[in-house]
Amino acid sequence: MNPKSEPNSPLRFSLVLTAMGLSMTLSTNAMAVDFGPFTLTGFAKAEVSRASNQCADCQLNAGESRHRPWADALAPGKPFGTKQGNVTLFQPYLGTKEFDLGHGFKVKGLFSQRWRDGKEDIPGIWYEQNGTLLHENYGSVQIGAFPTRSWSLADYPYGTNVGIADSWASSGAGYGLLQRAIRLGLPLMDVANGDLHLEATYDAGDSKWQVNKPEFYELYAKYVKGPLVLDAVAQSAKNGQALSWGHAPFVATTTQQPFIGQDNKPLLVDGNHQSIVMLMARYQLNAKTDLYGGIRHNRWSGTKAVVTGYVAPNALWNDMFNVDGVDAATNKAYSASSTDISLGAVYRFAPKWNINTGMVYLGKANTKNPTDRGQSNTLLLNTIGLGYEIQPGFSVYGFAGLVNYGKKGLAPMSMPGHAAFTGVDSRVSKSGNWMGAGLVYTF
Repeated sequence: MNPKSEPNSPLRFSLVLTAMGLSMTLSTNAMAVDFGPFTLTGFAKAEVSRASNQCADCQLNAGESRHRPWADALAPGKPFGTKQGNVTLFQPYLGTKEFDLGHGFKVKGLFSQRWRDGKEDIPGIWYEQNGTLLHENYGSVQIGAFPTRSWSLADYPYGTNVGIADSWASSGAGYGLLQRAIRLGLPLMDVANGDLHLEATYDAGDSKWQVNKPEFYELYAKYVKGPLVLDAVAQSAKNGQALSWGHAPFVATTTQQPFIGQDNKPLLVDGNHQSIVMLMARYQLNAKTDLYGGIRHNRWSGTKAVVTGYVAPNALWNDMFNVDGVDAATNKAYSASSTDISLGAVYRFAPKWNINTGMVYLGKANTKNPTDRGQSNTLLLNTIGLGYEIQPGFSVYGFAGLVNYGKKGLAPMSMPGHAAFTGVDSRVSKSGNWMGAGLVYTF
């Protein structure tokens, strides 16, 4: 899947989730609707914003993935400047109540999908479509479609609450949504006077691929002791789509089906491997102040450029990553690694008011690729926000932020596109800023 909706929709994706945590949390304010064995929760929101240094369709080949070299060029003469944007989001969660099976066993189900501006957020991909078997002594087994811990936790609470949900959760070498997964959770354990929870997740990816089969593994540990919460995630994925979009669904190595050659055998697309190790922490400094921090190490194996088919007069290509060209005989793919950091704080200065600030730093990448694919660039993004709860479940908020790249050129390797998160294309401008306001209703 090409994450083109992320980098090419600056005010429709980049600022959508940045301020949700300024004024609400789904877990504490949601007013569930119960009917029969089902419970309905969710959120709806509307937002308007203005951002500087916006350049619509600045890329010469609009919609192309950033690691295809012909996507580097800019269209000449395109205007850029301050522009207004708006967005609506709607995501309901339909869950079953827990059914008691006896002997301590319970079962439940959950369905959820997200709509952005009235359209399915990621076509064909479910956010939640799963069932869970639980036991008070043995833990839990969840099967179906659900988000990874790396994306869901980085999105909320670590990103949402401090205005950096998109830039922190949707960057890096991880994957965000699983469709054919199983998750095993151990029961809560008492460790060093704190609570420890452990999970292991596996996803089989796209079943149509028999060569270079997708395989996804994730280990998750949560430790809570007093005011301190630690969330650690290790993720390793083989033969998924090569990209730097931490929100991405885990599918296959390429969105194109293998090209059948003259010998009636498919031309093989090289396999690839991506992994992250991430540690995030929350600390309640006092009754009014919460502190947040995170660090993530990314690693990509690189994916060689391969022609997967033809639609005359053009060739179709795989989802290449960190290549030094596209010549079929000589192009190479190089491994790369980088480290990213997030920081933030929330201060509740009145019963219904809060202010927060967040920061994301995407670092340079280490790679032996002699061609610059963004490894020499960095991003520093800062936000500030103010939220007010009108009544339980209904809030308004305002936000502002600024972004600075290390230099003008290709975006840092941790970014899914050159204009991702802010709409400021790193090839056009080195910096930009934005501000806006919105309202959100949770139920």
